[in-house]
Amino acid sequence: MDITLAGTRPTRRAPKEHFTGTVLQDPINMAPAPARLNVSRVAFEPGARTNWHHHPLGQTLYVISGVGRVQTKGGPVQEIRPGDTVWIPPGEVHWHGASPTNSMCHIAMQEALDGVYSTWLEPVTDAEYGAPLG
Repeated sequence: MDITLAGTRPTRRAPKEHFTGTVLQDPINMAPAPARLNVSRVAFEPGARTNWHHHPLGQTLYVISGVGRVQTKGGPVQEIRPGDTVWIPPGEVHWHGASPTNSMCHIAMQEALDGVYSTWLEPVTDAEYGAPLG
C-alpha cells in the first residue's frame, strides 16, 4: 500500500501544445506497472479546452464542478455538469473543456497501452468550440 499525502503532488499548468486557455492539473494517481491507470483532477477556466485527442483504452470523465462541454469528432457539442460521467471509447477522437462563461473541473481517468495514455491532435478551433449545443 502507498499513501500519498494531500499537498505532496504540486498542481501543474497543462501543456500549451495540448490545451487552449488556462488549465490546471492535479495528479491523483499514476499506478505503477503492471497497473495502467492514470487519474488527474483537471480544472479549466472559462473557454479553456483540450485539443482533439484519443486514448488507446478509452477515457472516463467525472464532472465535479462547473459547466463544461465535450464533443466527439463529427458529433454535436454537448454540455456536461457536476455528477455527469462521460465514457469515451478507445480510439474515439474528442475534446472536452469548460463552457465559454463558466469554469469546469473533472476527474479524468485513462489507462495506458504500451505506455501511451493519449494521442494528441490539432487544437479545437473557435468555430468548433462555439458550435451550438446538440
